[in-house]
Amino acid sequence: MIRFLNPAMLNLRMSLGAYCVICCRRIGTSASLPKSLTSWKHVRNIVKFTGSLILGGSLFLTYEVRALQKSLTLDTQVVEREKMKSYIYMDTIPLDKIENYGIVWQTRRELHKAVRKVLTISARILRSPFDDYQYRLIAQASDWRTLIGLARSKESDLRFFLPPPPLPSLKEDFSTEEELRHLLALLPHTELDECIQHFTNVALNESSQSLAAQKGGLWCFGGNGLPYVESLGEVPSATVEMFCLEAIVKHSEISSHCDHIEAHGGLQLLQRLYHIHKDFPKVQRNIMRIIGNMALNEHLHPAIVRSGWVSIMAKAMKSHHIMKASHAARALANLDRETVQDKYQDGVYVLHPQCRTSQPIKADVLFIHGLMGAAFKTWRQQDSERGQAENALEDEEKYTTCWPKTWLAKDCPALRIISVEYDTTLSDWRARCPTERKSIAFRSNELLRKLRAAGVGDRPVIWIAHSMGGLLVKKMLLEASKKPELSTIVNNTRGLLFYSVPHHGSHLAEYSVNIRYLLFPSLEVKELSKDSPALKVLQDDFLEFAKDKNFQVLSFVETQPTFIGSMIKLHVVPVESADLGIGELILVDVNHLNICKPKEKDAFLYQRTLQFIRETLARDLDN
Repeated sequence: MIRFLNPAMLNLRMSLGAYCVICCRRIGTSASLPKSLTSWKHVRNIVKFTGSLILGGSLFLTYEVRALQKSLTLDTQVVEREKMKSYIYMDTIPLDKIENYGIVWQTRRELHKAVRKVLTISARILRSPFDDYQYRLIAQASDWRTLIGLARSKESDLRFFLPPPPLPSLKEDFSTEEELRHLLALLPHTELDECIQHFTNVALNESSQSLAAQKGGLWCFGGNGLPYVESLGEVPSATVEMFCLEAIVKHSEISSHCDHIEAHGGLQLLQRLYHIHKDFPKVQRNIMRIIGNMALNEHLHPAIVRSGWVSIMAKAMKSHHIMKASHAARALANLDRETVQDKYQDGVYVLHPQCRTSQPIKADVLFIHGLMGAAFKTWRQQDSERGQAENALEDEEKYTTCWPKTWLAKDCPALRIISVEYDTTLSDWRARCPTERKSIAFRSNELLRKLRAAGVGDRPVIWIAHSMGGLLVKKMLLEASKKPELSTIVNNTRGLLFYSVPHHGSHLAEYSVNIRYLLFPSLEVKELSKDSPALKVLQDDFLEFAKDKNFQVLSFVETQPTFIGSMIKLHVVPVESADLGIGELILVDVNHLNICKPKEKDAFLYQRTLQFIRETLARDLDN
């Protein structure tokens, strides 16, 4: 609004003007004095008049300018507020075109800086009451790095994220299944290992009916029990989508193939499948695995964000299902290059911290599961008798507390807790890839590579392993000691905690080998037999190595037999096999599956584990 001048201000302005005019006239009409009569008095008068003129003119001009500014000042707050509201109803502008929008871009850039400050101040600010349009404004104004930071902030509101853009229509006469098969057919099929070729060929050539009929019990998508005898005659449920996704997971581990997935619309197609199969956690997890693998390639980050995956993962992060949340956390961590330097490859999951945090991380604790185990299911609270009877292992809804993520993270917040997952089988009947024969030595090198990429070795480390996982840990440390680039992993290892690790062989392997013509024991099982030369060499080499490094060692061992299926009962790891030869050995009145599953937080198993971690890392955690 324009402001009018009052009479007093007008008179003052006229007086200043008149004074300046009089001064000018006096100078202009004064007679020139003879040069001989010029005196210092006249010089002073000239300086006096000139100074008055300059001073008066300056005051006049300054007052005029300030008065003009005030008179023409508009209520900019009202204008800005209305302009902000108009942005709420605008379509989202592509990130690569936003610089063409002038003032809008300036406003968004300023808001982007403000949002970054919000992220670094406190999580409490994110709980401040905003109007919906303010959330939407921030969502549209923020660049993709800020959105990733918001998604990885524990207390962020989901209204900070715009809904994913509309998905393209399906091709005429094409179903999602056919689109998926078409995408898989477009991916490179050269220079692939035998397993990737196998996954691809099965997905492209077989229908779900013929696949189930022909393959029978060959396929297994993970588990945590030993039910292979019971399920030999069962036909696993599988769809073409599932097999296609399994194949694409393998392809997404190859960087150049990720470019092809993105170029052929894979990000949008996977998003369509993610929403269609919202009631099928296994399908959604495989899709999230693909996105997490693609996020390892930084040049694909803008495409992943533009396709709307950040908002989907931000919602998944808040899920009470640990597997869903952890897969989303891995993908977001791989996208967050501003605060995360490490890269988490497929099978490496951070259980704590999964969000951005100001808590300094002083040490790593790594969890390595054993045969038929998994990154989340192995390390959970012991199932009740009723839960075991109902076979809760197969139902994610019935999974009990994952104690490393809940109990340990709360008791030791300065730890980074990582759980590793890899595929194993007891029998070649259940092999996911019939051509795959992975030895302990092969797996240890594979896991070493992944863990080093995740930054393991940069800080003190404690290894916690169950069953065959302990043999992998021993092999990894021996292999790391031979490679200079991996020496930090050995040098920073502080302790080892073993849950029923068969250092000298397992009765399970002995049992399986004796009836090999029925069970076709896998290579992993054969390596666990008591007469295995590889196992003996591993034990002898590691024992000498561990004594030299003075590692702290604690071992638990089961004393109860374990049901394998519904008919066979077996003491999987006897006491004499679980004795490494150094450190403390503790007998626990549980079976092989429950040796790593404390019943409650106050149980001896957990409290003794916690004590070992705190004592071994005492010096590191106090620094």
